[in-house]
Amino acid sequence: MSSNRVPDTLTFECETGNYHTFCPISCVAWLYQKIEDSFFLVIGTKTCGYFLQNALGVMIFAEPRYAMAELEEGDISAQLNDYVELKRLCVQIKKNRNPSVIVWIGTCTTEIIKMDLEGMAPRLEGEIGIPIVVARANGLDYAFTQGEDTVLAAMAHRCPDYNGASPNTTNQDQAIQGLLSFLPLKARNVYEEQSVSTHPPLVLFGSLPSNVVSQLNLELKKQSIQVSGWLPTQRYAELPSVGEGVYVCGVNPFLSRTATTLMRRKKCKLIGAPFPIGPDGTRAWIEKICSVFDIQPQGLEERELQVWDSLKDYINLVRGKSVFFMGDNLLEVSLARFLIRCGMIVYEIGIPYMDKRYQAAELALLQETCNQMGTLMPRIVEKPDNYNQVQRMRELQPDLAITGMAHANPLEARGISTKWSVEFTFAQIHGFTNARDILELVTRPLRRNLSLENLGWTALVKKDKINII
Repeated sequence: MSSNRVPDTLTFECETGNYHTFCPISCVAWLYQKIEDSFFLVIGTKTCGYFLQNALGVMIFAEPRYAMAELEEGDISAQLNDYVELKRLCVQIKKNRNPSVIVWIGTCTTEIIKMDLEGMAPRLEGEIGIPIVVARANGLDYAFTQGEDTVLAAMAHRCPDYNGASPNTTNQDQAIQGLLSFLPLKARNVYEEQSVSTHPPLVLFGSLPSNVVSQLNLELKKQSIQVSGWLPTQRYAELPSVGEGVYVCGVNPFLSRTATTLMRRKKCKLIGAPFPIGPDGTRAWIEKICSVFDIQPQGLEERELQVWDSLKDYINLVRGKSVFFMGDNLLEVSLARFLIRCGMIVYEIGIPYMDKRYQAAELALLQETCNQMGTLMPRIVEKPDNYNQVQRMRELQPDLAITGMAHANPLEARGISTKWSVEFTFAQIHGFTNARDILELVTRPLRRNLSLENLGWTALVKKDKINII
């Protein structure tokens, strides 16, 4: 006789499905904007060029700082000299753009034909006088967000070594000091007291918009924690100093390779914390950093409750609703944890790849949240088989499926509301103040369904669609 007892631990499974996800070279879309003095050169075939043109086509008039080095038959058959061709392109880039760094993005083709990008880059770098960073952000990875992981891991090798001295004052700090000069002396003294760092250097890694970076810096500053730097930075020359004695902490769950590089190659100490997604995750992230530095956090509980109170209108919409993650961008565990805390039921968390060591704190918080909310522990399925997932969805009939774009329309045709997972990648979802944006995305299809119900359309739509699953 089967038991109906709710499992008190997370269940992990692994299937053999393909990776139905974007190509990791799409990381160029946000990294070239984040690193303002960079130029990204994608070395691939026409297929890569078509993908970039379609994925980034909205910026076609923005004079983007990226380009394609298109491999032709002569390159693949070794009839042409790769070094000469790449040198010609990089000299042209220097002449037209004069970037502070050129990032070569390797693709599937450069892997298959064994193109020695790492061997050519140092020699060419010496000839043209511009740093060249090689990142193999190819489709052989598990998820498209891992393209950023590859680039940041490569850039970590270029970070200056930490020598135990105080980090240099950043341009942002200089700007703040200039603004403070207009304030009364008492206000300036309060800021300077908060700015004095009495803890080891802290470097955060993960590409976030500048305003979100400022928000997280401010939240840590309220706890008397000074951030020494971020990886990546807006300027290549401002890469943070890393090395023995420096603590590092990630803000995204898909940066395990960067974390490993900083620990093993640069001898940094990794702070294993949940990720600052949602008010619960942000509070846990700050508390973990505080605990490492022996700092007693102040006012975090009140801050979190204040944010939850501001989300009541959205939480009333999602409470009791069910959601199914098909797996696409490696943000699934963090988003599922936040939605469970909002009162939703998560049937399954599909994820293309799971690094249990890097996500250990996030998984522990997910389990704690499920116990706290008294809800079912979701299944976590690594490398999910999409056919099997559709069969499970047919049986479970979730209110919402968070999925890649390839499966959205087929699921909608079968009466299952969907949300593109890629939207969470590009939205501002980190920190206390951006939790509302997550729920805005999640509730959009649910609000649309409510509007259709009010119009009397839902019954007709379901009658036509539900039978063709």
